[in-house]
Amino acid sequence: MDIRQQTMSSIFAARRALIGMLHVGPSPGSPGSHGPQAGIDGQIARAVAEAEAYRAAGFHGLILENMFDRPYLRARVGPEVVAALAVIGREVRRAVPLPLGVQVLAAANREAIGVALACGASFVRVEGYVFAHVADEGFVEADAGALLRYRAAVGADHVRVFADVKKKHSSHALTADVDVVETAQAAEFALAEGVIVTGTATGRPADPAEVAAVSGAVGIPVFVGSGITPDNVAAFATADGLIVGSAVKQRGDWRMPLDPDAVRRIAEVFHATAGAGR
Repeated sequence: MDIRQQTMSSIFAARRALIGMLHVGPSPGSPGSHGPQAGIDGQIARAVAEAEAYRAAGFHGLILENMFDRPYLRARVGPEVVAALAVIGREVRRAVPLPLGVQVLAAANREAIGVALACGASFVRVEGYVFAHVADEGFVEADAGALLRYRAAVGADHVRVFADVKKKHSSHALTADVDVVETAQAAEFALAEGVIVTGTATGRPADPAEVAAVSGAVGIPVFVGSGITPDNVAAFATADGLIVGSAVKQRGDWRMPLDPDAVRRIAEVFHATAGAGR
């Protein structure tokens, strides 16, 4: 069994995985923290209900993300955010036996490791792992070396790191001479356990040709991290995993509640086409 297969099997118990987003928040202290989505108890209830819907439909994993914390801080968040996500993540893990990932926006990669360690998550999704880019929040520098040393220092080596490459919502003019394949190879060289390819923004699809090129160039799992819909699942047969967020929400809007019918539809299409993948 190669590294790619070993990683997928050890985390998701599957050759290919369908992963659902849990958009939690707003966290305490964020601009929306006094609005209708506020309150940890309510967020726990919503996250658990959504996790159960994903599990019932046949998804293989989940990612917890503080998507409602906009505008996002750059490369660090306060302890109140870490604590809230850890509590929510722990309750999700207690209720639903699916592998859980953590992403803390924006590029708060150390904090994601801390949340994952506290709540028993299996992996983190990180930004700015290799090379630098300019995001909505400002200049984001690469942190692979510091991040993996931090992971080792806190005893979280079992938490796998999946790194976005040429991340959405960002300008990559600084690295215009480094394409997405070279970026993915650099992430693999820097010991990422998976890479994530996206479109230019939330809800916008990746380029299937780019995904195929990355899949052929690295030996670690390749995930598609945006724009997955029932209509394009088959186009990403070379990917090891598909991360779904907007398409499973009402009206295809990530800000809306989960649409159970949309969850079931995309799971049915994925399972019908999974055999055509790698």
